Amino acid sequence: MKNIYLAGPFFSDEQIDRVSKVETALRENPTVNQFFSPRLSDENDDNINDGSPQWAKGVFNHDVEEIDRADVIVAVTDFIHENVDSGTAFEIGYAYHANKPLILLQELDENLNLMVSQAGHYYTKSIEELKTYNFDELPANKFTGKSF
Repeated sequence: MKNIYLAGPFFSDEQIDRVSKVETALRENPTVNQFFSPRLSDENDDNINDGSPQWAKGVFNHDVEEIDRADVIVAVTDFIHENVDSGTAFEIGYAYHANKPLILLQELDENLNLMVSQAGHYYTKSIEELKTYNFDELPANKFTGKSF
């Protein structure tokens, strides 16, 4: 069973809803041992998040440690139209450089930046598919849509 890092934006109600559904799918997947979602991390509690440089450095260090610890990264690539959230883009690049398999979720039917699309090991448009994806065997499904 695998440990997963969930990368994705959670700045709007729509984004929070999407990431929450992915969290549920990962909880229900029998090949997922555990997952880390920055959205659920204590450091994002409004009582702790003061926006200070110390807070930012702590969140950055913790998230990077969680990526290092993970076996696989699941990344939500939907943000605003064709643009991937900059924090998610960093997490994708960092994980790719560390040779972590990247599972890319893009629900919206839009072009995808080539630096993101080409980094992915598995591409899906379905949160439901994440409930049954075999994270132990890691089958591949490359992005075949239009890139920019």
